[in-house]
This record gives sequence, C-alpha cells and structure tokens, in this order.
Amino acid sequence: MIDAMGIGLVMPIMPQLIVEVQGGSLASAAIWGGILSTAFAAMQFLFGPVLGNLSDAYGRRAVLLVSLFVMSLDYVVMAMAGSIWLLLIGRIVGGITAATHSTAAAFMADVSKPHEKAANFGLIGAAFGVGFVLGPLMGGLLSEYGTRAPFWAAAGLSFANFLLGLAVMPETVTDKNRRGFRWHRARPDSALRAIAALPGIRPLLWVYFLYSVSIYVYPAIWSYFTTERFGWSPQMIGLSLAVYGLGMAAVQGGLIRPATRHLGERTTIVWGMIFEIVSFLALGFLTNGTIALMLIPITALGAVVTPALQAQMSRATPDSQQGELQGVLAALHALSMVISPLVMTTVFAQFARVDAAFYLPGAPFLLALLLMLAGFVLFLRAHPSET
Repeated sequence: MIDAMGIGLVMPIMPQLIVEVQGGSLASAAIWGGILSTAFAAMQFLFGPVLGNLSDAYGRRAVLLVSLFVMSLDYVVMAMAGSIWLLLIGRIVGGITAATHSTAAAFMADVSKPHEKAANFGLIGAAFGVGFVLGPLMGGLLSEYGTRAPFWAAAGLSFANFLLGLAVMPETVTDKNRRGFRWHRARPDSALRAIAALPGIRPLLWVYFLYSVSIYVYPAIWSYFTTERFGWSPQMIGLSLAVYGLGMAAVQGGLIRPATRHLGERTTIVWGMIFEIVSFLALGFLTNGTIALMLIPITALGAVVTPALQAQMSRATPDSQQGELQGVLAALHALSMVISPLVMTTVFAQFARVDAAFYLPGAPFLLALLLMLAGFVLFLRAHPSET
C-alpha cells in the first residue's frame, strides 16, 4: 500500500511540474506526460521478469529492499530535477524499481497454502488499490506546498517502507526452492516461453493479457469519456475514480476469499468476467452520468478475476519458478499499460470528434468488450468445468 501511495502521490502535479521545467503549454506537457508514462510502463515490462528471476535466485527480501531503497533515492532526484531529461531518467529508474509487484506476489505464493493463494493475492491487489486512492488524494493536498512537495513525501514513504521491510520481512527463498539466475531466462520473451511451456499455463496467460488490456480502458479514457459524455468536472471524475478504487480494494481484499471458497476459482473468474462484459456494454451506450455512478460497484466486482487467475497459474508452477511466473505476469500487465492507452484513446478520438461519421464516445468500452469476450471464450475452452 505504501509503495502504491508513493507512485500515486506524484500523479496530480505532473502536468504542472512538466510545464515548470520544460515551459510551453499544457498540451505540450501532455505529450511529455505520455512519454514519461510510456517509459515507466516499458521499464516494468522489461524488468518485471528480471526482478522475478533475481528473487528466485537471491531471495524476495533482498530484491524488495534494494528496490525500495533505490526508489526513495530516485524520488529525491526527481524532487530536485531541473530539466525534462532528468525527469525522464527518473521515471525510467522509477519504472525499474516499481517492477517489484511480481516479487511481492512471489513472496505471497511462498507463504500461502494452495487454497489460500487467490485470497492472499487479492490482499496485494486490495493494498495497491487503497494506496492508489490515498496517494493521489495526498498528492493533491501536498501540491499546495509546491510541485516538489509530493516527491519529497514519496521519497519519505518509500524509505519508511524500506525500514519496515528491513525490520519485519523474512526471507522465503531457501535452498529447497532456490533457482540459479540466468540472463537469458530474465528476458521477457525467454521468461514468457519458459512459463508458457508449463502444462495448462499458455491459455491462462492469454486470458490474463486480454483481460488486462480490456480493463485498462478505465484509466486510459475515463476522464475524457465522462467529460465528453456527462460533462463531469475534475472533482467529480476524481470522486468516481476513488469510489472505483475503494470498491476494487474491497472486492480483492474481502470478497475474493468467500467467493473462491463457495464458488471455486473457475466460477469466480467466469462471474467476474460476466460483470465486466455487462459493464462494458452499458458504458458503451450510456448517456446518464447518475447511472454510470451506480454502475461502478458492479464494475468493481470484476476485480475478482485477477487474483483468481494468479492463483490458478501459481498452483500449476513449481516453487522454484514462482518469481519467474509473477515477473511474466507483471510484464504482461505492463505491456497492456503501453498498448491499451494508445489504442483506446485513438478509438475515443475517432468516435468523439464533432465531425465523426458515427458519434459514440463509449466506443472504447465496446472494443474492451470484444477483447473481454475473447478472453472469456478462451478461458471456458481451457477450463470447461471446475476441477
């Protein structure tokens, strides 16, 4: 949660900071903002498998603590950055050090019994969701003290997280589940091939990727869509995102455990994807903002899919490859963070133009619906019944 807060803290002030160090208009700042976001996501794609493999070889504790310490220094550098290029370097380093979600998930796999994995992966998602709600809220408040204040706060949070891990985190990698580090296995493509070769994993990786690309339609176009379709103010958009984040945290932190216990992981995934399909279909054609707000809790129910999928793949993966698996999943998620915004914003621009041949601002949600349906069918074919 503290890690996610540190990332979210800096989001509200990035446009103003870019204008401050680069000059120019807000439009040009948005271009640089896209470059910084893409660089961050690209580093997570490239280094998620690297850190996952390093944690299989040298331990989860070492990888997490080193990453947190470097992250705190990176925020200090960004707090003092006087050029856009130093900010870019900062986001590159930040993307590398933030690629530790895979290591945290591998740690959770190490300490969880097979039937506990879905619920415990859900706790990670819930913590990230809460942190991602609190971080931007705190960043907005701290921006009153200048564009650099949130970076100093993020540095403090990251360092506090480092000290917390130093004090309480045990090492879960032993000689029993340790696997030697090899650079060729740490490349995203090599790691993906190694994990996809495990029995039953390949179709689930495709389902995970299609789900990630489709679900990322929300952060990619929500602000633009709700402004265009409902005329929402920035405050209203922020509130709706906070409600969604809290709903997602509640689902992954609380609902996933009884859902998988009573329904089983397969049925939980099926119902989660059905909720997402219904939500995408409704948002594709909605013109009423009140109904869109009422739809948010239903949309949040789809958050059960990710931890349940992770649990299924984790159980099918040897203990010595848990870090590698989670690194691959982190890389696929990061790749979806690169692809989805580019595709979804392009679709939105085409269908929301004043001179559009067919005006439909919700078109990106319909594209997400098609991707989700493809993943849904693939999952049903791979898992025709509960095992």
